[in-house]
Amino acid sequence: MTVEGHSLDDLQTSKDLQSRLLYRDALMLIIDKPAGIAVHRGPKGGACLEDYFDSLRFGLPRPPALAHRLDRDTSGCLVLGRHRKALESLGNMFKRGAISKTYWAIVENGPEADEGLIDLPLGRLDATRGWWMKVDPLGLKSQTCWRVRARGVDAVGKPVAWLALEPLTGRTHQLRVHCEAMGFPIVGDPIYGSAPREGGPGLQLHAREIVVPISRNKVPVRAEAPAPAHMRGLLTACGWGGECIAPPDAE
Repeated sequence: MTVEGHSLDDLQTSKDLQSRLLYRDALMLIIDKPAGIAVHRGPKGGACLEDYFDSLRFGLPRPPALAHRLDRDTSGCLVLGRHRKALESLGNMFKRGAISKTYWAIVENGPEADEGLIDLPLGRLDATRGWWMKVDPLGLKSQTCWRVRARGVDAVGKPVAWLALEPLTGRTHQLRVHCEAMGFPIVGDPIYGSAPREGGPGLQLHAREIVVPISRNKVPVRAEAPAPAHMRGLLTACGWGGECIAPPDAE
């Protein structure tokens, strides 16, 4: 299933979320989360993706629920459990690292090498900054594998790189903090990078692929989310030529 040209503005009704469905079976759904909307309601209220989950019941008595989280400004593959037992199973898989995730990111400058491992523990920045994080020798173990897919220059001639990032741990803002700490912050990041709070290019971070071993008797489910519109310009500058994604097997 190819989902092209969607944005937060497309979610005018709850059924619009169905057009972003990447995978569906009796246990879980995988949707293509748009950038710019929180997955759940925060302390300050406001719209969130959970507001639209009722349209994803597909005959079940209750809507699905989040099996994990993505940042407000991150787009891409988001897994939902369709009932309590499925959520418990998915939660255990995420906790023990059985679910693999690959993100696409456009970063400033880019690393000198073509691949590597970032192994930097992370902790809370301070009590006044909510979930903002920092590299902290006393923090939790945090590891990210990275690989350069291509390099290019942006519209004003500054070097950028297109990375594939694979988090081996699941810390808050892990990819964003790790990239900044290594000297190649993610383009469009107003917290850890150089982007302005308003009017920037949007966070260039996309949950491209997720692989879920949901059943012991079947091959793992693999889903891919198409590149979001706000990232296609810099992806093209790095040599990306578009795509056509076939859906995984579903019920």
